[in-house]
Amino acid sequence: MAILKAIEILANSKKSWEDATQNAVKHASKSLRNIRSANVSNMSAAVDKKGSISEYRVNVKITFEVD
Repeated sequence: MAILKAIEILANSKKSWEDATQNAVKHASKSLRNIRSANVSNMSAAVDKKGSISEYRVNVKITFEVD
């Protein structure tokens, strides 16, 4: 039986929500092993004064197996 643990990470990107999610997984993988999944629970965007998206933001739950 596997024991799994989940942590929540807030990540951002200038490119896209997908890139922000990838940034979260890359950052988590620096200190976590056996990452099983990434679940995006919330997406938001910062908008500049011109009405353009300046930053994409995601809340990601990273699930990993505990040894």
